[in-house]
Amino acid sequence: MPVPGAGAPDAGERVRVLVVDDDERNLLAIETVLEDIGEVVIARSGEEALRHLLKGDFAVILLDVYMPGMDGYETAGIIRSREQTKRIPIVFLSAVNKEAEHLIRGYSMGAVDYVFKPVDPVVLRSKVSVFVDLFAKTREIERKARHEQALLDANLRANAELLRAEQELRRAEQRQAAIIQSLPIILYLEPLACDPRCPTFVSGDFPAMTGYPFTEVLENPLLWASRLHDEDRERVLRAIEERARTGKLSVEYRWRCADGTYKHFHDQAVLLKDAAGQPLEYAGTLTDVSERRALESQLVHAQKMDAIGKLTGGIAHDFNNLLAAVLGGVGLIERRAELADDHRKIMGMIRRAADQGSELVRRLLAFARQQQLQPAPVDLASLHRGVDDLLSHTLGGLVELDWRLPEKRWCALADRSQLELALMNLIINARDAMPNGGTITIAADACEVPADNSLDIPAGNYVWLQVADEGTGIPAELVDKVLEPFFTTKPVGKGTGLGLSMVYGFARQSGGAFRIMSEAGQGTRAEIWLPQSAEQSPDEPAVPPVSLLNGPALTVLLVDDHPEVRATTAELLREMGHQVVEAATGAEGLDLLRQDDSNFDLLLSDYAMPHLSGTDVVAKARAFRPDLPALLITGYADADEIQARPADIAILSKPFTPLELATALNSATKVSAAA
Repeated sequence: MPVPGAGAPDAGERVRVLVVDDDERNLLAIETVLEDIGEVVIARSGEEALRHLLKGDFAVILLDVYMPGMDGYETAGIIRSREQTKRIPIVFLSAVNKEAEHLIRGYSMGAVDYVFKPVDPVVLRSKVSVFVDLFAKTREIERKARHEQALLDANLRANAELLRAEQELRRAEQRQAAIIQSLPIILYLEPLACDPRCPTFVSGDFPAMTGYPFTEVLENPLLWASRLHDEDRERVLRAIEERARTGKLSVEYRWRCADGTYKHFHDQAVLLKDAAGQPLEYAGTLTDVSERRALESQLVHAQKMDAIGKLTGGIAHDFNNLLAAVLGGVGLIERRAELADDHRKIMGMIRRAADQGSELVRRLLAFARQQQLQPAPVDLASLHRGVDDLLSHTLGGLVELDWRLPEKRWCALADRSQLELALMNLIINARDAMPNGGTITIAADACEVPADNSLDIPAGNYVWLQVADEGTGIPAELVDKVLEPFFTTKPVGKGTGLGLSMVYGFARQSGGAFRIMSEAGQGTRAEIWLPQSAEQSPDEPAVPPVSLLNGPALTVLLVDDHPEVRATTAELLREMGHQVVEAATGAEGLDLLRQDDSNFDLLLSDYAMPHLSGTDVVAKARAFRPDLPALLITGYADADEIQARPADIAILSKPFTPLELATALNSATKVSAAA
């Protein structure tokens, strides 16, 4: 049927028939047969036929199947693919291939009929006449329809403005209703004298916001006040009383819904007046701001944790310098002085206290997520054995560990020692939560975490460990606070408040997550989520003893701005048989290196120093001594800045033992020699 638009024939125009054939004789014969039925338009190729179709409409297309270039099937396919021509009937002309498969192909390409050559004039005229008559009648129907539509339009034009106004008003009402229905907001009207509060009208999804049908509020006017949070009730009722004087209300409060949960509502209202200025009623909105309050709470918590992390990380360097000086001095005294047994006990007490201080700093750095981790595949079964050995004399006889590990040996990608420490902290916390004893369940498994998850971790494969107890639990209002450093629910002297914050920092720095689920009196479940390792945990190699004096004696340039640490480190190096030249600043160390007679075998520099950091000193030194081995020591430094060092520069963390220092020196000189 014809398509309305450009090219549609007018009432007095002859109906057109398109004949497509590459044979001039066929074209002449068909044109002669059909000339009195309609206007015959001739095309000698598929391309020419498509050009004719762009210029006007046709009642029917007679299309030869076999033509050079674009054949009839291809031409029919293009005609059927165009919106403007896909409804024009196509009759295929064919001299061969009367088999069913060829006919079916033609029909599948959009043909409505077949005419076989040589063409029978009577048959051809009969078939074409049907489509021409149908086209003509359709055109006449459309013409009459256009005429009737014109009359109808003329009749409606007088009322068009009123109709448009009514439609626009209806659409505006629908849009407003849809918006109000989709938002967490309720519109209400309330009388001037209304004690207790009882609105006369509400608009919005009242049951979805409150859990109550509005009819129940009408039947029980005391419902609203009875569901106010105890801490908010007095303040809200006072604001309602104040509304009568000011004519407006704006108050936020917690309200207990039908399911027992509290939502944060923002209640606002203004006084409506009549034309004479007399008060009529209050119009207000009740908005659910629970999600906004939750996000604000999360933001405040994140900012607080970040601030504490920066603070703890910032002071770690000074702590480690002090501890390095103490431990280094204790070690020198123990090795050099002839001490009586009671004096040696005192030195041992000092060493243990310093070691505890070092452990405290490591926990602070774990919370700040700025300690240097050494992630590697950790097999959960071997972790089980290691933690059991460490805790065998700690838990006491009233507490039992129930390990529930999967048969498959999953491996977590994490720092093994830090993971053991985190797991021990959770188990000890669980023990402390069960003063009368009980069972601590340690479970583990692996799973795939999707992109949209509540843990705020990237999608991927993770291993999780859960420590669950049957203890006293944690009140709901304290669950978010237990991850803060120095916050503890234990009595004074029973804990530092660093255990859970350390676990939190370790998990986040390892690319995972940590969460606690607890209810007062119902026990606690703590979960550590860590990335799953694609590799298996290697067997732990035996650590060979390292002599403090192995390797050649070195001439070491020691650069450290802390006098006590520099002095103890220098003495420790001299005990190992090395010669040491000390420098208090990076600039002083560089001046010593530039001297003609300098023959330093290694540069040992503190990282965090004023003016020139350790990496700056190494970079400037290697500008004129590119082959100089170097080693950085640090009590704390920003991880990103440390990563900017050359690949062959290792980091030695303070406080360090003589064995760790000797191992680092040997490693630094071997790497330099290999390069």
